[in-house]
Amino acid sequence: MKQIQKLTVFWLLLLSSFFVTMITTNCRAGSPAVQVSNIRRVFHNGEHNAFTDLVKFQGRYYLTFRSCPDGHMVHPTATVIVLVSDDFKQWKQVHRFGVPLRDTRDPHFLVFKENLFVYTGTWYSGKTTLPPADWDLNQHLGFAAWTGDGAKWHSPIMLDGTFGHYIWRAAVHNDKVYLCGRRKIGFEIKERGEGRQVESLMLESDDGLIFRKRAVFQEIEGDETAFLFDPDGSITAIGRRGSKTAQFLHSKPPYKKWDRRDLGRFVGGPLLTRWDGRLLVGGRKFTPEKRARTSMCWLVDGKLKEFAELPSGGDTSYPGFIELSPTKAVMSWYSSHEKDATGRAITAIYMADLEIVE
Repeated sequence: MKQIQKLTVFWLLLLSSFFVTMITTNCRAGSPAVQVSNIRRVFHNGEHNAFTDLVKFQGRYYLTFRSCPDGHMVHPTATVIVLVSDDFKQWKQVHRFGVPLRDTRDPHFLVFKENLFVYTGTWYSGKTTLPPADWDLNQHLGFAAWTGDGAKWHSPIMLDGTFGHYIWRAAVHNDKVYLCGRRKIGFEIKERGEGRQVESLMLESDDGLIFRKRAVFQEIEGDETAFLFDPDGSITAIGRRGSKTAQFLHSKPPYKKWDRRDLGRFVGGPLLTRWDGRLLVGGRKFTPEKRARTSMCWLVDGKLKEFAELPSGGDTSYPGFIELSPTKAVMSWYSSHEKDATGRAITAIYMADLEIVE
């Protein structure tokens, strides 16, 4: 009996060690110092360029963002641009698309079943600029472009199941695509634009083109939600809540119960990704002087620990990120802190190299 008890204790200790190791591997502890270098402007065409994302696909690097000659707001002249590079130095446009009568914005990449997808949310604008008083989230609609080789593109195609949803970041788990889509609760029709009565949903798809509701990230004040899956299906997410402080979100299948914790600070256009097993969060913050800046943070024990504030200001944020190695990475963002030769503020796309220096 004593021998059996000893063996039981041994196996319990072994299993305990295994699970601790597994958790540590999935999300490494600590907040190491990061050196930011080679800060450069990579794109400016005289238009308003914003909302970036980065991805590696078939050995090449892709950068996407929205570009619009009429500015930040809702205009039918907005398009999504996709650039490609082999070395982060020389960039070439491989695709540009718009949607008739709609403002295309917030493009995000996803690699799914050997295809590279670009998802974009679109406001209905009509033939001309739509004033904020007439914005209607119920008329929002998701679209996608995709390619199998990076050269031949299919687009734009409407995403079934996304009408009335402002689609945002996406992720893959168990051969299914998951997409953040926020919508008015009950598709309420009285209030224009986006108010408090907005929920943030997790939409699910088998093919990346036809979506259905799977879960609710945020039941009220839903907004841009960046999320990651663990191998067991657990979800970690960062949820913006308008101009209020952001939330840390966590849930396990079937995603009926959520742990939602206040992060104590605003995060606009949130990025959530992993770098050498650690969780990294990027997005817009406001300084004590109420100035907008793009910042990067480690997410440790449900708290944000900033490691970099990028050159930025005014209209800024929406970072993209590519891990190159356990210690090196590249990020993108947009900002309007620089001016042109006439003194007019420009809104351009920027990149920087990151290196862990612990």
